[in-house]
Amino acid sequence: MPTEILMPALSPTMEEGTLAKWLVKEGDTVSSGDVMCEIETDKATMEFEAVDEGVIGKILIQEGTEGVKVNSPIAVLLEDGESADDIGDVSAPKEPASSNAAPAEASDKTAPAAGYGRGETEASPAPAAPQGADGKRIFASPLARRIAADKGLDLSQIKGSGPRGRIVKADVEGLSKSDTPAKAAEATATSEAPKAAAPAVAAGPSTDAVLKMYEGRDYEEIKLDGMRKTIAGRLTEAKQTIPHFYLRRDIHLDALMAFRSQLNKQLEPRGVKLSVNDFIIKACALALQQVPEANAVWAGDRMLKLTPSDVAVAVAIEGGLFTPVLKDAEMKSLSALSAEMKDLATRARDRKLAPHEYQGGSFAISNLGMFGIDNFDAVINPPHGAILAVGAGVKKPVVNAEGEISVATVMSVTLSVDHRVIDGALGAQLLSAIKDNLEAPMTMLA
Repeated sequence: MPTEILMPALSPTMEEGTLAKWLVKEGDTVSSGDVMCEIETDKATMEFEAVDEGVIGKILIQEGTEGVKVNSPIAVLLEDGESADDIGDVSAPKEPASSNAAPAEASDKTAPAAGYGRGETEASPAPAAPQGADGKRIFASPLARRIAADKGLDLSQIKGSGPRGRIVKADVEGLSKSDTPAKAAEATATSEAPKAAAPAVAAGPSTDAVLKMYEGRDYEEIKLDGMRKTIAGRLTEAKQTIPHFYLRRDIHLDALMAFRSQLNKQLEPRGVKLSVNDFIIKACALALQQVPEANAVWAGDRMLKLTPSDVAVAVAIEGGLFTPVLKDAEMKSLSALSAEMKDLATRARDRKLAPHEYQGGSFAISNLGMFGIDNFDAVINPPHGAILAVGAGVKKPVVNAEGEISVATVMSVTLSVDHRVIDGALGAQLLSAIKDNLEAPMTMLA
C-alpha cells in the first residue's frame, strides 16, 4: 500500500511550516536516512529524512509552499511492487508524521533517523511483507518489519496506527515477544490517545475591524512570518494563563566589575573576555542549586523539579528572539559559559540552532541593560517557573554600611515568577541568592 509522507512536527509547538526545498524528485529511490526535503519552522530550517525505503511516487506539496499544516500529506512513497496507479487509493491520514520520516538538524549529517541509529536501520534488509492467517498481506513499514523480526513479534497480532492500519515503528518498538495481543492493542491505543486541547486564546479586534479603523491612513502592511506568529501566540497564552507576580532588587556591581577586570587581564592570553552577563548566568545557575525548590517547571497537572540548572538566555534576532539553553550551567566555569553563550548566540542569529538547543530549561534571563533600560518586567516563557529581567548598571548615590552617602554601580533586576510553581517567600529566597552571588562574585568560583 502506498504510504503518505506527512508534514512533521519539528518542535513541540510547531503547527505549520514552509516546505522550502525538495531534494528528491518523483521516481527517485530513497532509503532510511536519506534527506528528502528542507522545512522551515518558526525557528530554523531543518532537513527531513526518510525512515522507510521506497520510491517517491508523487510529490503533493510543491517547494516554497507556506503554511503547510503538521500531519498533512506532502508526498507519497511506493514500496516494491507498487506503482503510481496505486496512489489514487491513498487517503489523508490523521496519524503523526513520525511513522514515515524523521527530522535532522541541518548541520548534523550523522543524526539517527527517528530515534533508530543508522547503523541499526541499515544493518539488514527488511523482511518480506508478511501475511495473516487468512493469506492477506499485513501492511507494515520496512522498519517496523525489521524491528518485529529482531524481537520475534507476530505482526498479525499487532494493530497498526499508520495510514489504513499500517504497522509502523511506534507500534512495535515498545513490545517484546512475551507481550499479549491485548497489551499490543493497549500500547497502540495509548499512542493514539488525543492530546489535551490547548487553552483557547482570546483574540483582539478582527483584521477587518482594524483595517476599517485605519482606512484612509497611510501604512505599510507587514506579513507575519512563522516566528512572529509563534511569539504572538505563546506570549498571549503566557500572560493569559500564567499567574505572574514580580519581585525587584537592586544589586551593587562594584565588586563584580573589579573582579571581572582582574579576571579578564589574566584570561587575555587565552583570548577570553568575560561579560557581566556571563556572571549573571553563573549566579542564577548557582542560585537554583541553593534554592532547589525554585528549580521547577509547570507541567499541566504537576510540577517537574529539575536537578541540573538549565538556564535559558534571550537572544534578539531580526524579527524575533531565541532562548538558547545552557545546560548544567552550575557545573561550568565562567570561561566555558562565556564561550558556549557566544556560540549559541551566533548560531541563533543565523537561525542554525537545533530544537534541543532552545527548548527546555527551568529559568530564563532577559538582559536589556546594553540598551540603556533601567528596569522592566519580562514575560515568563512557559513552562519555565521564572525569568529574570536585567537592567543597566548605572552609578547612583547610595547609603553605605557606615551610614554615609557614596556612589555605587547599581543594577536593577526584576524576577517574574509563576505563582503556580513558586510562592512569594520562595521567589524572594531565589532572588536573594542571585543578589548574594553577584555581590560576592569570588564565591562563585569556590
